[in-house]
Amino acid sequence: QVQLVESGGGLVQAGGSLRLSCLAPGRIFRSYYMGWFRQAPGKEREFVAGIRRTGGSNAYADSVKGRFTISRDNAKNLVFLQMNNLKPEDTAIYYCAADPKWPLIVSTAAYWGQGTQVTVSS
Repeated sequence: QVQLVESGGGLVQAGGSLRLSCLAPGRIFRSYYMGWFRQAPGKEREFVAGIRRTGGSNAYADSVKGRFTISRDNAKNLVFLQMNNLKPEDTAIYYCAADPKWPLIVSTAAYWGQGTQVTVSS
């Protein structure tokens, strides 16, 4: 079973920063678009950020533009989400995902991680 493994979540005060990491199997990392989604309690899972396999512009949800940055390390099969100026409304479980299509959406993402909790206190 394919596993995407996230790490880096935690508790942080508003205005603080966290960096999430996602390790993917090589064949998935090289062939799929990678991204991050999040799900807050009582809400649907939503897109946060996506990164193309090679070059091109990344994609961000409007709510995180200018604060979050997605990047990848192709040598290590890692995807990162740098989150700055965090707000309480960013509190959610964050999921790494791999999607054969662009842009990434919940219904077409083929592989998911187990999720990592991000909690932002006010």
